[in-house]
Amino acid sequence: MSTSTGDPTTWGARNAHDPTVVRGDDGLWYMFSTDAAAGFDGIPVGAHVRTSPDLVTWSFQGTALGEVPAPAREWSGAAGLWAPEVVRWPTADGSTRWHMYYSASTFGSRTSAIGLATAEHLAGPWTDQGIVVATRHERDGHNAIDAAVTFDRAGRAWMIYGSFFDGIHIVELSLETGERVREEKGALIARRPSNVDGAIEGAFVVYRPEEDRFVLFVSYDSLVDTYSVRVGVADEITGPYRDAAGNDLTDPAAEQAAVVGTKILGGHRFPGGTGFIAPGHNSVFRDGDATFLVHHVRLADAPTQHEAQIRRVHWTGGGWPLVSPHPYAGLDAETLDAPASVSGTWNAVRYAPEEAKLIEAETVHLVAPLVSAGEAVAGELALTAASGDAILDGVVFGAWDPVAQSAVLAFAGIDAAGVVWTGSQQVTS
Repeated sequence: MSTSTGDPTTWGARNAHDPTVVRGDDGLWYMFSTDAAAGFDGIPVGAHVRTSPDLVTWSFQGTALGEVPAPAREWSGAAGLWAPEVVRWPTADGSTRWHMYYSASTFGSRTSAIGLATAEHLAGPWTDQGIVVATRHERDGHNAIDAAVTFDRAGRAWMIYGSFFDGIHIVELSLETGERVREEKGALIARRPSNVDGAIEGAFVVYRPEEDRFVLFVSYDSLVDTYSVRVGVADEITGPYRDAAGNDLTDPAAEQAAVVGTKILGGHRFPGGTGFIAPGHNSVFRDGDATFLVHHVRLADAPTQHEAQIRRVHWTGGGWPLVSPHPYAGLDAETLDAPASVSGTWNAVRYAPEEAKLIEAETVHLVAPLVSAGEAVAGELALTAASGDAILDGVVFGAWDPVAQSAVLAFAGIDAAGVVWTGSQQVTS
């Protein structure tokens, strides 16, 4: 992490780690994130807040809490707050109440705490309500950080949490208090073997009514250079979660450590573009019928620099969530002037699950009787590439190509082995 951060008002989405995005009653989008670089150059502590009118341009607004609340600080010794999860909480009288679940810890330690703060408005003021779950390094196998909240079919609230060590757990929360219903660590839903240091964290679960199942997003490996986002699905919120190849995310053998979990985003570079490494610790949010994934990422050529990116999530006919190859630039920017045929030449990335480092895009050819001007169209895609051919359960959609500086047709698809491809059409002058 760079210790030379400059003026936060110039950051935009830079220096945002572990982001989550929600929409306020004032119409603005709010991004909450780890207080990256807190303490350097006068950067404040206490969960950073940004706002945006369009999910593209972000303005730094300061911190939600201004400090590490005393109970969490005394328990963990934390100097800053990590991975704030913010959710509109259901209330009996319909009044607005926001819950922020924040993490307090230090690197490499299981002496950690997830605390709760509440507010009537996203802009605050936020009031600390104390610790929801805490762990001790000498006592506990799991680690109380990286909270995410979701609701099941019946409207019950659940908190997903955990980082490295003993994996990802899920525990039910009281709708009245936001605290745990029972004093337990909860069910295990994902973990990784010791030969990769148990490297898993930043989990997030969404319910997908179209398939009546739950989708787990989770990050593998190191936030410094090899992060990737993996997914698994389950019929029940407590699991078991399985990837597209049918592997259970709680029980990977050592030899399967790299390949279990369907990889939907990793380090990549398109021709002439910026190389991105270590995309991860995502959350998912919706705007009407549109689904978005927000994550942080580092620049391959300047890895101490990191930023938050937002990407559209599109769903295949088989119900798999796949993400745009390019960051979101606004709906109008992703709409083509006229419908385009899918059949043709593309730049594409194959997200080989065993490849932890940056993957360079390759030229591929697609054949499909599909056309789109930017709207998502699901269907079978026949792909031909030097690295091999594949039939994909795919979806095509519009995206903004930052190199061509134009709207292009993009695609994402998953092959019979559960490997994901994504890319955009080559632009000819």
